[in-house]
Amino acid sequence: MSDYVLAHTEPPDEVMAALIAETAGMPEVSMQIAPDQAAFMALLVRSLNARRAIEIGTFTGLSALAVARALPEGGSLLCCDLNAEWTAIGRGYWEQAGVSDRIELRIGPAAQTLEALPAEPTYDFAFVDADKTGYAGYVDALYPRMQTNALILLDNTLRSGRVLGGSETSADDDAMIALNDQLISDGRWETVLLPIADGLTLLRKR
Repeated sequence: MSDYVLAHTEPPDEVMAALIAETAGMPEVSMQIAPDQAAFMALLVRSLNARRAIEIGTFTGLSALAVARALPEGGSLLCCDLNAEWTAIGRGYWEQAGVSDRIELRIGPAAQTLEALPAEPTYDFAFVDADKTGYAGYVDALYPRMQTNALILLDNTLRSGRVLGGSETSADDDAMIALNDQLISDGRWETVLLPIADGLTLLRKR
């Protein structure tokens, strides 16, 4: 199924394929988003005509590359991550792709970075792919900083099916179960959970 999906989805270009290949050799490769998810995110950014984007959790920069490329001229992406070594890999590919001038990378706890941002509607698009126990706090911190009709994407919201119950769960799994249940009854958002990769939740700010 996965091969069929990839064969019928906009493929990665040479720069993106090289980044995917380099990351594939890392022990933490499972932290990278899937190529079809990167294509989907780029399509959403273009369709929204988003100009200001923010990302919580960058890893080696594939999601940032996809989003930054989809931004119009003058658009910008703020990336928040803790790991300077992993994000340095991404920086090189952002340079090759000619989008490094659109990306600002801030190294440090994302909660602190968000708290330091003006609490006013600024961003059209956000992607969260970081510590799962922090998701609820990130969603709350992003809310006042998102424009009306802006989208937030939350990654890994299916947790390999463990959110369904019936199996042993971790603290990350339990946090995601609680958040999924909370979001569907949260009137601030229009919520759709899609079975893309390991689960991708779309939140539209009402």
